[in-house]
Amino acid sequence: MERTRKKGQLLSRMATNDRHGENSPYFDGWKAYDENPFHPSQNPDGVIQMGLAENQLCFDLIKKWILENPDASICTAEGVDKLKNIAIYQDYHGLKEFREAVAKFMERVGGNRVTFDPNRIVMGGGATGANETVMFCLADPGDAFLVPAPYYPAFARDLRWRTGLEIVPVDCKSSNNFRITRAALEEAYEKAQSSNINVKGVILANPSNPLGTVLDRETMRSLVSFVNEKGIHLVCDEIYAATVFSSPRFISIAEIIQDMDCNRDLIHIVYSLSKDMGFPGFRVGIVYSFNDVVVNCARKMSSFGLVSSQTQYLLASMLSDEEFVGNFLRESSKRLARRHSVFTKGIEQVGISCLKSNAGLFFWMNMRPLLKEQTAQGELELWRAIISEVKLNVSPGSSFQCSEPGWFRVCFANMDDETVEVALERIRAFVLQGKEEDAPDQKSQRWHKKSLRLSFSSSRLYDESPMSPRMLSPHSPLVRART
Repeated sequence: MERTRKKGQLLSRMATNDRHGENSPYFDGWKAYDENPFHPSQNPDGVIQMGLAENQLCFDLIKKWILENPDASICTAEGVDKLKNIAIYQDYHGLKEFREAVAKFMERVGGNRVTFDPNRIVMGGGATGANETVMFCLADPGDAFLVPAPYYPAFARDLRWRTGLEIVPVDCKSSNNFRITRAALEEAYEKAQSSNINVKGVILANPSNPLGTVLDRETMRSLVSFVNEKGIHLVCDEIYAATVFSSPRFISIAEIIQDMDCNRDLIHIVYSLSKDMGFPGFRVGIVYSFNDVVVNCARKMSSFGLVSSQTQYLLASMLSDEEFVGNFLRESSKRLARRHSVFTKGIEQVGISCLKSNAGLFFWMNMRPLLKEQTAQGELELWRAIISEVKLNVSPGSSFQCSEPGWFRVCFANMDDETVEVALERIRAFVLQGKEEDAPDQKSQRWHKKSLRLSFSSSRLYDESPMSPRMLSPHSPLVRART
């Protein structure tokens, strides 16, 4: 029998669809870095990775603790006697001491203003797995969640790809510092309803990724009231809770509902140690729900994304060391504040402003004055220039579904001090060059690298024509990935 099927038709819909969300400038920037990574001596003209929210500022503290506590690992002479007990099958609920240590750590991060029940701690493969688990528990394929925009680009993958759910952006504006308003929530909800979209809840990150801001008490109470009135869920992704480095403080949704008359079955928390402790490679994700049915279902699903018992054992010991945890959190806050200040003040010297922020591993940079045109296309044109000419991987606002072109997320905690200086030098040189070339008779030459005082080799980069994200579905590709 003659086979005329096209390649791929024997595969599943999941294997052949593009709902993973990888086709966006957010991930394209990572690919540009992977192809030409910066190294101070071996590749000084390479791309500096400023699109990765990774916390590398306190590894010296972690290393010191591990050296002082060798028995916390089952792979040392001091800890190897525990190897057999840890290496064999464990309860899918997780090690009791691990769940207790994580609950205590979450309490500490929240200022000890609320108590977390270790029996409600459910594991997931990082925040990615935890977010997906919550979605599987709360909604069916075709249902939707409201997500205040700008929001984390990989929500397209975490919330949608395997679950079949949809995202409905809630448009937030720079005029009020991108604060979530009840009016914006109502508008997005009503539009979804009129389009016969079944909204099952709201999900948001607090502290915000990409804004680096924390939600105030009034806004959080308004969110709880909104979901209660609509009978929908509220999922708070709190993975940046311990990255707050100045006032106002972080307030967990668990604290907010303590003194509210609300249906707690609608409230759920996603947590992780990837950002607060700088452990993304450990894949420690946590689901914490006030809904017993969700806890039970998530626990059954956790068998698909368990944290290794070795990791649980090590972290249970580390997080139970109250003196270490206290010192780590204080020092991490100081170092994040210092690094944030160095970057934001450094670019202020050339007239580039940022949204005022006090949390996260990034800041929200306003590059609108450098746009040739105030459109999504103008933003992507500037983004291409920053990657190909300046060799910095910063993430454009359109990949965060920001409706206002010209905003960029810049990560600052994943590099050493020397690389920081190189990155700042490149940004300042680029901006100053643009200002010099902004004279009426030279405006068309802006961003041409011939006058840039840094020496970079030429490279091709993403020549596809962009489209406005508001003309497409929330996660349609803006720029196709190059492989």
